[in-house]
Amino acid sequence: MTVTVKTFANASEAAGALSSDRSALYLGGGTLVMRALNEGDVSISTIVRAQDQALTRVDASGPRVTLGAGVTFARVLAERDLAFLHAPARSIGGPAVRNMGTVGGNLFAPNPYGDFTVALLALDATVAVQGGLSARDIPIEEFLQSRERQAGALVLSVSCTRPAGTEAFRYRKIARIKPKGGAVITLAAHLPISGGRIAGARIALGSMAPTQIRARAAERALEGRSLDAATIAAAASAAVEGTSPSDNALGSAWYRREIVGVHLRRLLSGQE
Repeated sequence: MTVTVKTFANASEAAGALSSDRSALYLGGGTLVMRALNEGDVSISTIVRAQDQALTRVDASGPRVTLGAGVTFARVLAERDLAFLHAPARSIGGPAVRNMGTVGGNLFAPNPYGDFTVALLALDATVAVQGGLSARDIPIEEFLQSRERQAGALVLSVSCTRPAGTEAFRYRKIARIKPKGGAVITLAAHLPISGGRIAGARIALGSMAPTQIRARAAERALEGRSLDAATIAAAASAAVEGTSPSDNALGSAWYRREIVGVHLRRLLSGQE
């Protein structure tokens, strides 16, 4: 198998190369692409790279935080202004993976991976994508639903809401081997409070469907209410609604449906 590597000076040129060759893949940190190559994926004929500094830029100065697609999880952990994202970043593999794995690449990680993306989904992220000469921002939920059709497009950056206060955003990864294991389930919650009540609840789940999803029934149980024991119990009971987990070596679909409410209750209650 012969694979051609093409390196470009900027993201626009790289996006053009991807759009003109549907057998090409973009190489960021390489944790997904190099694995595919090492396993002999013959569908990959071209690897595209870009030396564009914009892809590794971090803008954490305002209410919306923007991370270049090439920002690594080690870089996220090194940024004090990104403290709210430290728990999701720290849950990604071990040090070697965090040094190489990127925010953009995590958007494409299949179950039981893609944990950082669960956090981004809870934080109302948008994904900046360039296909050929045109670029656009896509809500992350829409991006995830269509990511199999994103071939030929290059992710430029991800922007998400900065939570107001340390209690507004919560994250938990349930894994059999910490911190390196794939997730049994992953949960993230963004719970803005206005006048003592939740306003704009977002609950995201990983490994509970083919892609990361929002737990909309749980969100409805939380919306407009105070975060008390009764509200938490209602959200936990509704957590499984709309999910479609699958069986794998880490856990069965039945097991995931059984525990998702338990762990959502613990997350919302602040329990370890």
